[in-house]
Amino acid sequence: MRKVNPEYAKAIMAIANRAPYLKLLGMKICELDYGYCRVETQINDSLNNPFASVHGGVFSSILDTATFWALYCCIGEEDGITTLDLQVNNLAAAASGKIIAEGRLIRMGRTIGLAEGTLKDENGRLLVQGTSKMFVLPGLQSIDKVADRVGFETLPPKFL
Repeated sequence: MRKVNPEYAKAIMAIANRAPYLKLLGMKICELDYGYCRVETQINDSLNNPFASVHGGVFSSILDTATFWALYCCIGEEDGITTLDLQVNNLAAAASGKIIAEGRLIRMGRTIGLAEGTLKDENGRLLVQGTSKMFVLPGLQSIDKVADRVGFETLPPKFL
């Protein structure tokens, strides 16, 4: 297993956390490593369905984000990934507080990666469990292009 450069992880979190969609949902990527990502989201009224609990689509987006970045840390520096399939099991509702999502690598192949994710409330109650299958895009969606667009100079090496 390769070790992700902590300086690279810090830079990627700074870049990703600027994304308009993550900001819209109040998501913040707090930790990244090889095969692991932790995302936190503070629940507010804008995330709720008509029944005053978090909309299932919000849960799905948070799960997709955590699993995406967990697998992203396993691919080559010049590669990208995209979601092929997202399986979401909504297990409990949440109406307030913080959501803590964790994405974890299950298996990384040459072209397909599989990750598991969980969303819990701040008391550790399991809200969502799911899996995400991602397709590796060699040479596409390079993070260097994103970094350049948002004003980052040169990124540190991805792996130590």
